[in-house]
Amino acid sequence: MGTGKSTVGKKLATRLRWQFFDTDLLIEQEAKTPIANIFAQKGETHFRALESEIINRVCREKEVVIATGGGAIVNAENAARLQESGVVICLTATPETIFARVRGNTDRPLLQDPNPLAKIRSLLALRAEAYAKADMTIDTTTLTVERIVETILARVRRNP
Repeated sequence: MGTGKSTVGKKLATRLRWQFFDTDLLIEQEAKTPIANIFAQKGETHFRALESEIINRVCREKEVVIATGGGAIVNAENAARLQESGVVICLTATPETIFARVRGNTDRPLLQDPNPLAKIRSLLALRAEAYAKADMTIDTTTLTVERIVETILARVRRNP
C-alpha cells in the first residue's frame, strides 16, 4: 500500500501496450462496494477469497500488468499463480514514506488503527518473507514513477 503499484502499473501497461488490471478496483466493481465496506460487513477472510478469485481470472490473460493489494502475495496460491503468469515485481518504500502517502485515507481498512505507522511497520514485517520471493524488488521511496517504469522495462526486456 502506498508504494505506487496502481500508478506504476498503469504507466507500465501503457508503455507495453498491454492491458492493466488493478485487483482491488476489480473487487470493488464486482462487489459494488468499497473494500472498506467489504472488510466491515463481511471481514478480511471474505475479501481475501474475492481477491483470490480475481487473481485467478486475470492471470489467465496474456500481455497484462496486474497490480494487487499488498496482502495478496502472502497467500501461497496467489503467489504461485502470479509467478506462473509472469514476472512478479514488489514495490516497496520506507514505512514513513508509505505513511506520508496514505495519511488520511479512510479507504484502507488495515490502517484504521490508533497508530497507523506502527501498523504499516507490522504489516511490512509480517509480509517480508512473501515479498522476498518476488523476481524483483524496487524501493520507490525516492524514485519517480518514470524511473520505476524504466527499471521494470529494462528487467522485462532482459528476461521476458
